[in-house]
Amino acid sequence: MQIKALETFLCVADTGGFHAAARHLNITQTAGSARIKLIEEETGKPLFTRGAGGTNLTEFGRQFRPYAEQMLSLWSFASRDLPGQTPHRIALRLGAQLSVWDPLLVDLAVRYEQRHGQLLLTLNYDHDLNMVEAVATHVLDAALTHEKPSDRRVLYHELAPERLLLVETPGAGRDPVFVNLELGEVYQDHVRSAARKAAGQTLFLGNCMMGLRYVLQRGGTGYFPEYVIRDQLNEGTLVPVAEAMDLMLPLYLVTRRDSEAFDDVVACLTELRAAD
Repeated sequence: MQIKALETFLCVADTGGFHAAARHLNITQTAGSARIKLIEEETGKPLFTRGAGGTNLTEFGRQFRPYAEQMLSLWSFASRDLPGQTPHRIALRLGAQLSVWDPLLVDLAVRYEQRHGQLLLTLNYDHDLNMVEAVATHVLDAALTHEKPSDRRVLYHELAPERLLLVETPGAGRDPVFVNLELGEVYQDHVRSAARKAAGQTLFLGNCMMGLRYVLQRGGTGYFPEYVIRDQLNEGTLVPVAEAMDLMLPLYLVTRRDSEAFDDVVACLTELRAAD
């Protein structure tokens, strides 16, 4: 698939039309349409619908967009920055499906560099990306996910589940604000009762660290990973909610079957989880 075709696809999506994209890219509309057709022929799916309301992404187009953005970003790095990098450095692209593992992703990268030296490192924080598919299609080398993979193109290793504690700020009151994160079905099933008890207000924040910052500044309650809030628990700025049940969130490491880094990444993660 040509890079210019991906650039055109994203330009049409951003500008909302083939005419506008053609002007922006300084090409003919016919050339732009041909580039989009190239992607549609290779994927077997339409990317846009055209009607009285303008040009809109199809459902597949919306799913394809983050992959196109990632591929262009990687190409930009590979073509512009990689040739000037120090030789003999290991390239590693890591991602996490849920925002609760963003800090763990950073810790993993640091631990891996301690073992192997400085990396050509990419940390992906696009939580809308299907991480299993991204690993299978070589967008990422390894990823953390809460769903057990069924894709035969990948290997997975089940790690100790992530322990989330229901905590609150001292003096939060009888009807504290409850921060509800976007952490999948296991999480949602567990927290429904807790959210109902938050009669004052429930906030839906997709990012774990945003939610934690909000609770610390505004006051309230929410489920957060124990390793993320350890300092706040020790300082007393957060306290466990009495008689609340902990949430054990599944955690899987996913890599491709041909990955040479699988064992080392598993070892680094195991060390980190043991330290936690």
